[in-house]
Order: sequence, then structure tokens, then C-alpha cells
Amino acid sequence: MELNHDACYSAIQVRDARYDGRFFTAVRTTGIYCRPVCPARTPLSKNVTFYSTAAAAQEAGYHPCLRCRPETAPELGPGHELPDSVARALQLIELGALDEDGVDALAHRLGVGDRQLRRQFRQHLGASPVTVAQTRRVLLAKQLIHETRLPMAEIAFASGFGSIRRFNEIFLDLFGRTPGDLRRSDKPDVPAGPQGEIKLLLRYRPPYDWDGMLAFLRLRAIPGVEQVADDTYARTICLDGVQGTVTVQRGTGDALQATVRFPRLQALPSIIARLRRVFDLASDPAAIAAQFSGDPVMSALMQSRPGLRVPGAWDGFELAMRAVLGQQITVVAAIRLAGKLVAAHGAPMEQPDGALTHVFPLPQAVAAAELASLGMPRSRAATLSAVAAAAVADKHLFDAAGGLEDAVRRLRTIRGVGEWTAQYIALRQLREPDAFPHADIGLIRALERLESRAYTPAQLLVRSESWRPWRAYAAQHLWAA
Repeated sequence: MELNHDACYSAIQVRDARYDGRFFTAVRTTGIYCRPVCPARTPLSKNVTFYSTAAAAQEAGYHPCLRCRPETAPELGPGHELPDSVARALQLIELGALDEDGVDALAHRLGVGDRQLRRQFRQHLGASPVTVAQTRRVLLAKQLIHETRLPMAEIAFASGFGSIRRFNEIFLDLFGRTPGDLRRSDKPDVPAGPQGEIKLLLRYRPPYDWDGMLAFLRLRAIPGVEQVADDTYARTICLDGVQGTVTVQRGTGDALQATVRFPRLQALPSIIARLRRVFDLASDPAAIAAQFSGDPVMSALMQSRPGLRVPGAWDGFELAMRAVLGQQITVVAAIRLAGKLVAAHGAPMEQPDGALTHVFPLPQAVAAAELASLGMPRSRAATLSAVAAAAVADKHLFDAAGGLEDAVRRLRTIRGVGEWTAQYIALRQLREPDAFPHADIGLIRALERLESRAYTPAQLLVRSESWRPWRAYAAQHLWAA
């Protein structure tokens, strides 16, 4: 992405927080790169180069500033100026796509050539896919160094490094010192322990409607799996057969505080990526508000609920089960059925934590189960079984590897999955910002009240054209209204 040098320099001169995370300033005389809000003295214009990503600055040979800490910049989701293949590749990289497989496998999942993907990354991000993944590891490690008391060996594995030696080599190369030398404290190290407890901050771009997020999650909390209490969201998780819990609450500054209890430290990057998606931390409220500013209804809703986010999903299969259970019944009734499904087919927690007693059933368990006995129509039970079978057959079924139309078309090939269900899955799991379940009765009724006129699903679809490419956020505002 091309950056205007004069505009970027003006932003760093006044330390404009609106540009924090949108670009990074590399200073040739010091060899470091900074956030636009860095408190250090502003360097001369002739000595700086601006990069759109931290990975590009790092690949150019610069190292992260120790004062403004680029790892604490609010992270933005892929912009609409990026090709779809690059935007989706970034999502998959965040979820660990390059941890086990290479760029060739990633390109294959996206349906593009590996050379094309590398060329697009270089053109639009200024760095290779491998550098993007490595930069994420370095910045997470640096955050853990500053925000936790974990020993360096545990930080190496928790941030995704395959070996302590490689961890030390990269930090020596970037900073000219060992990882331990970056920790400015004499306090003793505190290991994560058998439960692997780690606390860290997940930053976002303000405003953030935390109360609205909690209200949405509270109404849809599945008994035994989730709990919302005391301004805190908690849930059970299971990755590769290993159980744990996560807890999220409001943090200091523009951040949420997450407490992760998971025995396998290597899973932390994936857990963080999932939490960022659940709480929609990469959203850009300013861009959405600008798109809605010309629409009286959406503009008013934005003003009444600034910072409203689109809640994501922890797991694609779990979200698909929720969507099918919610077909043509109330949210409360759907959650009651989900609770029965968990109690009957979810694995009990080896170490229950209060009301958190089970993990959500795996696709294999649901595919092999007789579901009609849970008290639902046979047609809905058959759809649940069909979704589970499809998830067993394709482990990437709920990955954001294609566009919105492709995803909806692919999901609708599953028996019993219609347009509404597919759009809802795309909206919350695939993080498609333009997904819009236009036949949703809640959306229709909300707009009818706001505009005092009747709408059919087809008319609502036409009405939503002016909300592109943020129709998912328009839907969330209408549901909240």
C-alpha cells in the first residue's frame, strides 16, 4: 500500500492517535521503527521511511522501538484495498496457517498460485508471508516479555517459536541483546504452572461498546460452556484434545484483559487470534462510521451505539450448530437446545471451573449421535447431522478461504442449510464484513420500526446496498436496536 510521506510525517509530528497501527515510521539514523504516537523526539523528515505494516519495516532491517512498543499498537483487520487472497491469507496466518504448512499449502487453500501470493504480499504489504508470520511471533514474544513474568523459555514456546535457540538468535539479530535483557525488572520469573495461566492485554481501536458485546454474549451463552457474570465473559476451550478456559474482561486503556488457562503454551497464538475474532478487535469504527454517515438510520444508530462490534465465534463448527439450532425459533429456545446438545454429547471438563463443566461437542460426536431425542424436529436434527458430517469430511469447511459468495454457495450445498444460515455463519465465523442475512425477521422488524414502513426480505436486500461493504455491522446495529 502506498503511503503519502508528507501526510504521514504530519501525523507523527502531532502524534495523531487516529493513525496508530495504520503505518509505522522507520528511522534510518537509529535503525528502529515506531508507532505514529511514539513519545520520542520527532526525527527529521529526510531520515524516515513509512511502512504500512510492522512486517515490512522488520524485513527492511529495522527493529521495534522499546519506548512506543509497536506490539501494543491496535491491530487493524485487512483493508478493502487489499486483494481478497491477501486479506484471507492474513486471517489464516493469524490462526497459524504457516506454523505447520508452508506458503505453497496456504496458496493452495486460497486457490491461487504461490508465486502470485508472494508477489501480492510484496506489493501490498511490503513483506513476504513468512516475514509477516515471523513478525507476529516476535511482537507477541515482546508483549509477553513486558506484560508477564514468564520465564524466557516459556515465552519462546508461547509465542510460536520452534526452539529456544531460534528465539534467542532472532532477538539478538533484531535488538542486539538477548530476550531477557529486554525485561526491565528484577522480579523473579513466575512459570505458567500446570494449568498454563497467562494474562495479557488485547488492544483495540476505540470506541468499543463492551456493554453491548457482553449483552449479546450473555443472551447466547451455552450452559456448561460459557458464562457471563460480573462484567466478565468466560468459556471452556478444547484444542487438539487439550482442555482449558479463557476469561475476558475490560482492561486498562483501550484494551481487553484476557486470562488464558491452557496447559499447552504453543497454542497461545491461536487462542489469541480466536479471541480477537470473537471480540472483533480488528474493527475500524471510523471507516464504518464514514460509510454510514450518509444514511439517516445508520448514522443515528452509530451515534447511539458508537463502537458496537460484530461478535465472532470461537469455533466454526460450534457457530454452525448454533445457527442451525436457531432456525425459526427464539434465541432463548435455541440456547436451551444447545445446552441439551452439550450435556448429552460434549466432553466433561477434566477440571470443572464452577459453571464451566463441558467443552462443546466435536463434529465426530455429533455426526454419530441420534439427535432427534433432544426434543427438536427431525428435519433440524438431520441438518445438524449433515453439518457435522461435512465438518468431519472437510477440516477447512469453516475457514475464510474464499469470498462471501463462494462461502455461502459452499455452505448451502449442505442439506438443510439455507441462505439465512449460510449468511449468519459467514457473518460471525468467516468474519465477512458484508455478510447480511436479509431474510432475518429481527432485521426486518427493526428497520420497519425505525422507518415506519413495511419491508419484505427482497426490499431489505435492496435497502442494504448503501451499507456495503459493512452490511454485517448494519445488521448488528439493527439487532441491537
